[in-house]
Amino acid sequence: MHRRNLLQAAGSAALAAPFFVRHAVAQASGRTLRFVPSSDIGNLDPIWGTAYPVHNAALMVWDTLYGVDAHNVPQRQMVESEESSADGLTWTFRLRPRLTFHDGQPVLAKDAVASLRRWAARDVMGQVIAEQQADLVALDDRSFRWTLKRPFPKMLYALGKSNTPCTFIMPERIAKTDPFKIITEYIGSGPMRFVAAEWQQGAKVVFERFAEYVPRDEPSSWMAGGKRMGVDRIEWVIIPDGATAAGALRAGEVDWLEAPVPDLVPQLAQSPSVRTGIANDLGVVSGIRLNHLLPPFDDVRVRRAILTAVHQDDYLSAMVGDDPSLRKPMNGFFTAGTALYTAAGGDVLRRGGDVDAAKAMLAQAGYDGRRIAMLIAQDQFVAKASGDVAADMFRRIGLNADYIATDFATIQARRVNKRTPPEQGGWHSFQVSHAGVDCINPAAYLGLRANGEKAWFGWPSSPAVEAGIADWYQSTTLAEEQAIATRINEAALNDVVFVPTGFFLAKQAWRANLSGVMAAPFPMFWGVSKA
Repeated sequence: MHRRNLLQAAGSAALAAPFFVRHAVAQASGRTLRFVPSSDIGNLDPIWGTAYPVHNAALMVWDTLYGVDAHNVPQRQMVESEESSADGLTWTFRLRPRLTFHDGQPVLAKDAVASLRRWAARDVMGQVIAEQQADLVALDDRSFRWTLKRPFPKMLYALGKSNTPCTFIMPERIAKTDPFKIITEYIGSGPMRFVAAEWQQGAKVVFERFAEYVPRDEPSSWMAGGKRMGVDRIEWVIIPDGATAAGALRAGEVDWLEAPVPDLVPQLAQSPSVRTGIANDLGVVSGIRLNHLLPPFDDVRVRRAILTAVHQDDYLSAMVGDDPSLRKPMNGFFTAGTALYTAAGGDVLRRGGDVDAAKAMLAQAGYDGRRIAMLIAQDQFVAKASGDVAADMFRRIGLNADYIATDFATIQARRVNKRTPPEQGGWHSFQVSHAGVDCINPAAYLGLRANGEKAWFGWPSSPAVEAGIADWYQSTTLAEEQAIATRINEAALNDVVFVPTGFFLAKQAWRANLSGVMAAPFPMFWGVSKA
């Protein structure tokens, strides 16, 4: 039986019968929302790492200086006002009054300064600002000043961007933690506080409404505006099995699935007690991340062989099925359908799936048959589905693929190993999914950076890509940005920064008695209420 049919059969049985231990997930009250995230979290430090589940939880716990709205325009959030000097070198910010941390202490300018310093050490845009920074100081309890050596036209976008790490503001004592070490105290000033005493890794993460939070006096729009909570308690229930999660939703044991298994969405949609919809109109950019520091992927010829062998239809069919409204080929790196998307240099992806050519390229590169350690998360449907296709493709072109079935938390821990041999915990590839909102331009696009060992996992090096990104930061018109994006795309494909495997729209599912669930880049809990 075809893999998708097997899953559908298993899913039908799970949806039709009791499946969950009732004392583990009981019916929740109208003031408690039970949410099933795409995966568990190993820690809650939103600056140290880039995992989406951590970022999504952090949006409730920590507030940001600015937040992008549904038009991707930065709006004031914790900031009351800002002023830029005529030469663009001095920025002065003033915080809103009555900002309070979860431990009862006021949010002060010194907290913002310390938080920005930690953020800038880890964030792509923060690093760019830090390179041209002259000074960053608190002026008084509510005001701070950032002085630059040269103008940075995209300052407000940097402070409000949606991708991780964001400018999450922490108490100064916590923000002074080494940015390359995980914080151990999770205190923010956001609308929900983290309940550490109830955290059970692999089972449950709990958040409670913060009574002292004062939302902005305006409607919410994505990460901007008034973040008004419609529930008092949010429980993240960790259910790795997709069929079990779908059954829990249909039975009313949970309220909201971030990422239901695509094959089961049609069955969920038939239930009168369940609603389904697009999770994010900007979709998901999927790909294969290769370790450029380990042979054989340190050789661009081998990376190009992978690019040549990819047939995006295979990956998209495995991840979301054959519905054309949910998928698009992606012959480049920027989010399909957005202003900077270009297929320049993308003929190799457009042709797709040339296994014979890929075999010849591997032979020319002198591939020696070494084992290729493929990390494939079994607890994330998209990663597993695309990983299965990738493993088959690797083997068909002659790579000695070692399919390492693991969970996402293990991949997070293991992917930091740069040159470690696979038998000692290193890796050659893993499947990656970027929120489309993070890939609309170079600013938020961690996966596009190609500055060697300073880059994201895989550590690609492409001077041409980096030169294009530097030019983009200084651009001031859309026409300039589009011309630069064309150069970046061609260079990124030539050097194979990573391997794009397509663009798709994911769906989410929730109980009919929830209101306020919106299509957004990430699950956003403000404005959601439960009857």
